[in-house]
Amino acid sequence: MSTTIRGYVDLMKLRVVELLLVSTLPAMVLAAQGLPDFGLTAVTILAGTLAAGSANAFNMVIESDLDKLMARTSKRPIVTGLISKSNAAIFATLIGILSLILFWKYTTPLATLLAFIAIAFYVVIYTMALKQRTSQNIVWGGAAGCMPVLIGWAAVENSLSITPWAFFFVIFFWTPPHFWALAIKYKDDYAAAGTPMLPVVATKNRVLGQMWFHTIMMIISSICLIRSAQLPTWSLVITVALGLVFANQLVALKEGSSEYGKVAGKIFQWSITYLSLLSVVLVVAQLLS
Repeated sequence: MSTTIRGYVDLMKLRVVELLLVSTLPAMVLAAQGLPDFGLTAVTILAGTLAAGSANAFNMVIESDLDKLMARTSKRPIVTGLISKSNAAIFATLIGILSLILFWKYTTPLATLLAFIAIAFYVVIYTMALKQRTSQNIVWGGAAGCMPVLIGWAAVENSLSITPWAFFFVIFFWTPPHFWALAIKYKDDYAAAGTPMLPVVATKNRVLGQMWFHTIMMIISSICLIRSAQLPTWSLVITVALGLVFANQLVALKEGSSEYGKVAGKIFQWSITYLSLLSVVLVVAQLLS
């Protein structure tokens, strides 16, 4: 792969996209109450990848000056000059349009609308309006990351019910502790860029309190999801157990801990494992029920 092509791929932040798509497939399985059509699944995943990649690329265009100030983002293709801002914006626009065309032609009108809302919400509401203005940026802006659940369901059903919304709120409450754990690790980076992530502007106790609240609400939402989808009891037990393991990670995140950053890193890694395992449980439970 050439350096330039690699640069365009990096604009899409595919590692982040991969995490978002982890929730798309189980949403489709739940909607279909079994394995959805392979072609529909493939095009939904492809279109979803392009939509999320478009939003991420626009994010890099908008935040390129801030990215220069952060060690974590200083190697991004626009910052290094590998790709110009104008070319990156054109790329983001083209793959965004392509994603909507794919959704419209091969899935449903509702899935197409939700994909458009997801792109616009992440770019306009989160990146442009919230991120530099409030410490609650990831709470509300993170809603864009919950949209793949609704999109996946709508691609199958062309409608929404309580179940996808319950799944939506699992991701909604999962996102802040997941991201704040990362923000703790890169606190100095965000401070240098003037981005008011909660760990930058709040005390450790307040951050921990907020993480506990969202984790508890995540567990409650996951129970609602299992009940709404009418999945077997064993899946409820495993889901709650995964949530309790998540919560247990927070116990070690004490204000005076000498390994505060290291513990936060473990929470971030476990949060990814949690979402992946939850998705597996949902798929298996639906297929076996």
